[in-house]
Amino acid sequence: MNIVVNEELKAYIDPLTAEEHEALERSILAEGCRDALVLWGDLLIDGHNRYGICQKHGLPFQTVQSTRFKSMEDVHLWMIDQHLGRRSVSDFQRGVLALRKRDIVAGLRSRALAAASAPADAPADPGADAAPPALPDHEPLKSREAVARAARISNSQVLMIEKIQKQAAPELVAAVKAGEISLNAAAVVATLPAEEQRAAALAGKDELKQAAKRVREARRPAPPPAAAEPGDESAPWTEQRPPEAAQLQALQQRVDELNAENAALREQLDGLQAKLQALQAA
Repeated sequence: MNIVVNEELKAYIDPLTAEEHEALERSILAEGCRDALVLWGDLLIDGHNRYGICQKHGLPFQTVQSTRFKSMEDVHLWMIDQHLGRRSVSDFQRGVLALRKRDIVAGLRSRALAAASAPADAPADPGADAAPPALPDHEPLKSREAVARAARISNSQVLMIEKIQKQAAPELVAAVKAGEISLNAAAVVATLPAEEQRAAALAGKDELKQAAKRVREARRPAPPPAAAEPGDESAPWTEQRPPEAAQLQALQQRVDELNAENAALREQLDGLQAKLQALQAA
């Protein structure tokens, strides 16, 4: 049997940790390869770890052909849905996968709608398929709320994952995947320059926590100046009567701080509700 392993496809989903791979290997050695490998023609779609372990130890395995795929986007969407349904996938990984799904479905719908609206006498693209692309079966994830539902996480967690994807250094992303820092703290650390993020991530879990703490403390407004004693003419006029603009700025900073604290509390509450719903659905 000729089985083709595409390295890019193999790496599309985050690989197992060393501990997870060792546990899977022990299971297969004890019980055999119980789940069939999924193929699309000769291309291996699902079961890369199982295939590698069986090849290493000369163990038999079963395969099943999938006829539902028409493009690599279909393969990616299927892989994403498979992993979104697994409990072992972290909140960060589910959020990343749901955002990928949003982008893939949006791209497929855009191409299908563009093809449908093209004039009938428009010249055909020599590299395109003969049949126009059909609208994908997947519902588009048009809002952050829809992405959150697909990933079974909160809206605020989706927002933080988007920030981490855009701003975080690779070392910080690796720390999030390894569970060394929470989503909330990682989104805070991601606002630092890339070099500071790398230094904190390489220093370990404690330094990451300290970096997040420093950023939060730097965002807090400075306490207002002490009021001058009545009749104390030596104090500057700004201390005796702060300008209205300074008072408004201090109030706005306090409002921003309270909003940030409320967002963190909402995140915790949404996370607990999501976990409760998952337990109830299990």
